[in-house]
Formats: sequence, C-alpha cells, structure tokens
Amino acid sequence: MSATASPVQQRALEAFYYREARLLDNRQYRQWLELVSEDIRYLLPARVNVQVDNRQRGEEHMISVERELEGADSMGCPIREETYMHLMLRVERAYKINSWSENPPARTRRIVGNVELMARGGDELSVLSNFHLHYARPGGDSFLYSGQRRDLLLENAGDFRLRRREVILDYADISLPTLGLLF
Repeated sequence: MSATASPVQQRALEAFYYREARLLDNRQYRQWLELVSEDIRYLLPARVNVQVDNRQRGEEHMISVERELEGADSMGCPIREETYMHLMLRVERAYKINSWSENPPARTRRIVGNVELMARGGDELSVLSNFHLHYARPGGDSFLYSGQRRDLLLENAGDFRLRRREVILDYADISLPTLGLLF
C-alpha cells in the first residue's frame, strides 16, 4: 500500500531520481556520492529461479518475487552488499589511470519511472522506482538491464539523501558483462 504524496512532493521525488540518473550517465560519480547518506546500505540480492509450490495455489505468496531473492536477510548471498566506504572506493577507482575494467568508459543511459512513495516515517521516505539501464562499451555489445529499486530516502528541508537501496534485477541467468554498475 502506498502513501499519498502531494503533487509537489511527487515532483521533488522524481526530480531527485532524474538528477541521480543524469549524474551517473554523465560519469559525475563524485557529485552522485553527495546524494548518498554516510550510513548507506546498498544491496543487490541474487535472484534464484524457484519452482512454484502448487500447494499454495490461490495465495499471492505462491508467485511472490520475495521468494526469489537471496540477500542479507535470507540464507543466500547477495551479489553486492556495500556501505558508503565501498561506494566511495568504487567512485575514486573510476578516476584512476589504471582503471582498466572501464577503459574506455562504458556509455550508459538510465530511464527511471514509476516513482512511488510507499511510506513515510518522520524524515524517512520509502520509495519504489523502476529503471532501464542501457549499457554500451565501445567496440562491444550493448546490454539492457531492468529492474526495481527499493529505496529509503532521508528528507531534510526538501533535500533527499539515499540511505538504503535494494536493486531487484529482472533476469533469469546472468549473461551480462558487468554487475559493477550503480543502478
């Protein structure tokens, strides 16, 4: 169930996500890091292909996405579980002369939509958004990532900081070139 956002608040949330996408697509990673809270938890859970349990027929849990996720709160292992320090090191690594994995840098384009305020508690906002991320490497193939982001934002005087992000990728098998991207 979603919380009600005023039109002004909805526009502010969307503007935050559009700015974030622009900064990442323009490789302005240090400016992007300024949008992140120092107590961030950035998760990319693994996703498994589970069989449907027909004994649960008629129940939403039978086909729930939650059953497919392996993260810190489950028995499995997330693909990424990062803190501010991890993200800061990855940002600084992008500017090193010996950053061979991104030389030449990939070209990306993020399309963010379906931004929905799910809950509000004090200065914290729980927000869902969907994304498409086009990834192209010069001289290589192009790839399309898609998924959902489950974010916890801190709000201070109309300014937002990302405190938690869980990225749920839509994939069955990982055949993409890198999961080192920021989604």
